[in-house]
Amino acid sequence: MIKTMDAPDDGVFDVVVIGAGAAGLNAALLLGRARRKVAVVDAGEPRNAPAAHMHGFLSRDGSDPTALLELGRAEVARYGVRLIRGRVDQIDHGYQVRMVGGPVLAARRVLVATGLRDELPDIPGVRERWGKDLLHCPYCHAYEVRDQPLAVLGVHPNAVHQALLLRGWSDDVVFFAHTLALTAQDRERLEARGLRIVEGEVKQLVADDDRLRGVELADGRVVPRAAAFLFPRMVARDELLTGLGCARDDGGWVTTDRTGRTSVAGVWAAGNVVDPRAQVVTAAGMGSAAAFAINTDLLDEDVDRAVEQHRAMVAGGGR
Repeated sequence: MIKTMDAPDDGVFDVVVIGAGAAGLNAALLLGRARRKVAVVDAGEPRNAPAAHMHGFLSRDGSDPTALLELGRAEVARYGVRLIRGRVDQIDHGYQVRMVGGPVLAARRVLVATGLRDELPDIPGVRERWGKDLLHCPYCHAYEVRDQPLAVLGVHPNAVHQALLLRGWSDDVVFFAHTLALTAQDRERLEARGLRIVEGEVKQLVADDDRLRGVELADGRVVPRAAAFLFPRMVARDELLTGLGCARDDGGWVTTDRTGRTSVAGVWAAGNVVDPRAQVVTAAGMGSAAAFAINTDLLDEDVDRAVEQHRAMVAGGGR
């Protein structure tokens, strides 16, 4: 349980982390261990909430992603990190973090780790099966449905690559073209990999006893499948960053350096908010890299201030 905690004695946090996923919590862990005053604000809406298991994370493979976050919150709390349940609606220049219906948190530095949201196609059955037997990431979930009859829904240009990739986990992969206009090269590559292409729009996913049974087309055909994959439209939850004027790339994603530093001084970003490909383990590493850089940046500021004070004291004759 995240509880609202009081601000530090001087009213200013060294770092306010926005988002308590793997990136935000791992950053808070390192910063807390560095004895920084840290607050983590989170709205409690993790992207991977529909998934029962998390994979590809060394020592945590197969774990419940919710349990990972609970453990993470407990760990950072041991180092004095303040955990606050709430939603941030604005960051002012000068690092005033404004919460919806709540306090304004003053910070020396800010790390945004708010993730992204998956926009799903309006096909009946998609939302109900999402995270169960309708999946996205082959590296995360394909092993669990290996050697089964799989479907790939053509709802995104990246669906072709997704289908080609899934062929490594099953000999029976059907590509449903749906509304995706396949090029001659796409068709050749899919067929060369032994994938069957089914034309026609998808009407719905057919389930029985809370299990996917097949994919129904608009003409009434039902192709039996045990699991399906689709590539969602990924939308970064980056309003806080763009509101500050952080630079973006040609694809619209906020750009950072290798440590997560944005184009706005004092503001870092990590995880899916800046990298849609980041898995949980990747996001945790990004949070770690950002924490190192933020602490170094704070150290430089602390040392500069100490030098100024030292010079003033020397100039004043030590008084």
